[in-house]
Amino acid sequence: MAEEKAEKALKSVDPASQKMIDKAEADGISTIFDRADKMKPCNIGVQGTCCKVCSQGPCRLPLPKKGIEGEDTRMGLCGATANTIAARNFVRMIAGGAAAHSDHGRGVAEVFLAAARGEAADYKIQDTKRLIDVAKIFEIPVTVGEGDDEKPRDTQEIAIELGEKALAEWGKQEGEIYTAKRAPKARYELWKKLDIVPRGIDREIVEIMHRTHMGVDQDYKNLIKQGSRAAIADGWGGSMIATDLQDILFGAPVPIHGDINLGVFKQDEVNVVIHGHEPLLSEMIVVASRTPEMQEMAKAKGAKGINLAGMCCTANEILMRHGLPVAGNYLQQELAIITGAVDAMVVDVQCIMENIANVAKCFHTKIITTNTRAKMEEAGTIHIEFDEHHALDNAKEILKTAIENFPNRRAEVMIPDEQSPMVAGFTYESIEYHLGGSFRGTYYTLNDNIINGRIRGIGGVVGCNNARTIHDNDHLVIIKELLKNDVIVLTTGCSAMACGKAGLLTPEAAKEFCGPGLAEVCETVGIPPVLHMGSCVDNSRILMAATGVVNAGGLGNDISDVPVAGSAPEWMSEKAISIGHYFVASGVYTVFGVGLPVTGAPVFQDYLFNQLENELGGMWDVEADPIKHAQKMIAHIDKKRKELGIDKARERVLFDMEARRQLDEEVA
Repeated sequence: MAEEKAEKALKSVDPASQKMIDKAEADGISTIFDRADKMKPCNIGVQGTCCKVCSQGPCRLPLPKKGIEGEDTRMGLCGATANTIAARNFVRMIAGGAAAHSDHGRGVAEVFLAAARGEAADYKIQDTKRLIDVAKIFEIPVTVGEGDDEKPRDTQEIAIELGEKALAEWGKQEGEIYTAKRAPKARYELWKKLDIVPRGIDREIVEIMHRTHMGVDQDYKNLIKQGSRAAIADGWGGSMIATDLQDILFGAPVPIHGDINLGVFKQDEVNVVIHGHEPLLSEMIVVASRTPEMQEMAKAKGAKGINLAGMCCTANEILMRHGLPVAGNYLQQELAIITGAVDAMVVDVQCIMENIANVAKCFHTKIITTNTRAKMEEAGTIHIEFDEHHALDNAKEILKTAIENFPNRRAEVMIPDEQSPMVAGFTYESIEYHLGGSFRGTYYTLNDNIINGRIRGIGGVVGCNNARTIHDNDHLVIIKELLKNDVIVLTTGCSAMACGKAGLLTPEAAKEFCGPGLAEVCETVGIPPVLHMGSCVDNSRILMAATGVVNAGGLGNDISDVPVAGSAPEWMSEKAISIGHYFVASGVYTVFGVGLPVTGAPVFQDYLFNQLENELGGMWDVEADPIKHAQKMIAHIDKKRKELGIDKARERVLFDMEARRQLDEEVA
């Protein structure tokens, strides 16, 4: 019995998830954890050397058990080598991930423009300061007149022009995207030299699909060059635009308290899970849920109220703007339904398991799809199409469906006790404020503490869950190892939620988990040692934070000079590959856990893991062992500290008045 319990515990380190996994097994309900046990991954697919871009294959080029001895003569029917096949597969993943995040951004831009024109009355510009800042990036005039006659331009005019210019970034065919110049000057100039500044978001994605068609691009280095263009078009383009426009429409996040884990469900309220990635509808569901009309409707059905809980990155969006609770991350979506307390699960796009519809059949839960791009074939699902012109009406219809389902609960409700408090919603602007205050709001304070050694460096730990790992384990082991070695961590997406459940997103965590230097800084400033920066599309916030560090001075001229390393411990989606590559293209050493589908092409793998650093200043690496994974990140951070000449701990001196006078004279 003890051995059986230990085996179950290996599926997740989260106690609430363990309870629901046990319940699913007792009820005979199949979950992703069961399927991961039964279905083993394809060995050749894992190596990245299976080609199916034409009907002559699939051509399968497994790596010989003894490895490659001498010249690698493996090839597909057309003669494509293992390096070509692996590179094609890799950049197609970049294209898929960039398309997903950037199409999200396109949808936001369309709604933003409709709101600016007054065609989507339920949406209003919430942050005019951010509007002005972003307009300047797009070279939009924000004033009219000259000299004494100069005055602010009409806000609506600015918003309309921004919406038009932002939306045009997807279809642009020449020139370059506006937001590329937000990178540090040295990084932008390197991209220009390498000819990888994106011309237009859609163009770079489409070009990958053309290049990887049978018989087109067969040079793995040339394929990765195009992969870099598309990844930059995602991270510094589509994703960044999505974040900026969402902040303008819904308000830029500020640090906010929230609660996380399956224990946030309420027995006596209508529980609605909002699942997916786009906040356009979820924002309206929040607004609708607070109307007297919806509240009274819920009470008429015997509920005390409406309890909205997020899942996956939609959860991060509504958490960081409204403080609404988070039910869990990717691997918990089936488990949420298994509580028996979910009256409706509302989904939009990305990371939605098709099996939630099958799990819902065992309970009363309604699965409601809302996006024309993402429907389900399973009987019993409901489709309520989201239309930005009638957003609030759509939201009310969705809530009405959930409310009317509340009395239909038929299974025993089992809500775990586990829920944890957290502080979320940091942005690169709020980090400036928290470190420097109103009068010195720059990254100077962060840089100074990196230089003096209290903070060793910065770790960006992001990404999904993966059923091939122990749920949440690798995120937490890596992050705790970084913290105890004085590395401050910036996190997004499912990784951020793993941290929240484990208590790492509170200021009190600094004393328990951090080395003495980082703990001192966090306790002085009053911030958590792990900063929740939003959803996976918000990784652009981490890019801007790194840019802020460079611009503050003292740590080199480019992101590649900074003691920083990136990580995706439990990655599973194509979006992660695009994210990983735009961090590499931005000059960041980036380590992935689980594995990377390139091992079947050793020459191509060596290019990604070693040679690419000579071109881009960043490179890929893989390490499945979480401790070794963290140690690789720390070793890279130490290497960068040494290159900057800050690898020696500086003696801490208490200045007396005479010393301060001498310092003032030297400065003068």
